[in-house]
Amino acid sequence: MTSSLRPHGDRKTPPPPDQQTSGRPASGQQTQSSRPARSGRRTQPGRQRDAFFDNAKYLAIVLVGVGHAWGQILDGNRTVETLYRVLYTFHMPAFIIISGYFSRSFDLSPKRVKRLITGVAVPYVVFEVAYALHRRFSEDPANDISLLDPTYLLWFLCALFVWRLTTPIWRTVRWPLPIALGIAALASVTPTIGNDLNMQRVLQFLPCFVLGLVLRPEHFQLVRRRSVRILSVPVVAAAVVIGWWSVPRMETGWFYRNAAVQDSGAPWWSGPVLTLALFGCSLVLTACFFAWVPGRRMWFTALGAGTIYGYLLHGFLSKEGTFAGWFHDPVWDEPLGAVVLTVLAASVITLLCTKPVQRVLRCVVEPRMDWAFKRDPGEAARVRERREEHEVRDARASSEAGEKVSV
Repeated sequence: MTSSLRPHGDRKTPPPPDQQTSGRPASGQQTQSSRPARSGRRTQPGRQRDAFFDNAKYLAIVLVGVGHAWGQILDGNRTVETLYRVLYTFHMPAFIIISGYFSRSFDLSPKRVKRLITGVAVPYVVFEVAYALHRRFSEDPANDISLLDPTYLLWFLCALFVWRLTTPIWRTVRWPLPIALGIAALASVTPTIGNDLNMQRVLQFLPCFVLGLVLRPEHFQLVRRRSVRILSVPVVAAAVVIGWWSVPRMETGWFYRNAAVQDSGAPWWSGPVLTLALFGCSLVLTACFFAWVPGRRMWFTALGAGTIYGYLLHGFLSKEGTFAGWFHDPVWDEPLGAVVLTVLAASVITLLCTKPVQRVLRCVVEPRMDWAFKRDPGEAARVRERREEHEVRDARASSEAGEKVSV
């Protein structure tokens, strides 16, 4: 299997990063104690999910689905391609920043390593096999299964696995973000990195994850001020104008960050320049996105806990549409057709984030797998201690009750 599978059928537009092999989208949620809670799991009593981050995750996953739909109808549609470029400047960086923010407490303790395996590695293996089999039955009977070559949107799970494993490093060094930017710049001029685990994207998107690690709650409060919300309107308008200008002058593939600049025939020095420019643009547009995310509970807030389901599942529909040629119908090239496709994509991904879908597929998306891990001796000791405390309290309560009865 190859990660260069074209999601556009016979169209010439190259596939975006989260269409080739995304994301896992941010797993976990903000709580009042600023500690991550695993996506899709019930929070402990007394702990509440932060509606802002649930809303941000849901809106970001909707944009991912819409972006994948737009990616099928780019050829000859300058308006859609303009919006597509603006969207691809920030929608994955926004998800990655949230993922980094909720990875701040990650260490190599058995509890968190177990969660990394069950929440990232296992879903990657399951869905890599599933996507490979889907392509085998729908398009290419000779398609191979390769765990080293992420299919379509699964690149994000590989990246998240690597990023979280390196979190203790970024939490230790003095200048994590400049170092991460340096690594991304070097990756952009190193074509020999290869395609294994889609390391180009892993390294070129690394600064967004590290930025999430260094952010604090007050930083999110800063971009949610009314002044920032108002300022974001002309900023996004300017981004749309620049996107329109760039369509005939710049290849869309530059926004995917999935290859070195030499692969596109550009001079080597443009790699570091492009890395810094894209990071700056991503940061600005992501701030604009966060500025308009509601902080109160909305009708879609609960769906923020199921974004991983929508992310992993909607790819089957997008791929099937590619294999079956659904997107070659001229109706999609009309303005009304593009609007209908946008609404349809948002609706489908919303349904895939709902509780019924989570209940059915939790066994493969967020499996517990207690049987596969050694029991943490420290946890076992804590359980025994709590049990002994309960026994002492029960015995004391029984004794007091007996005294009262005897009187």
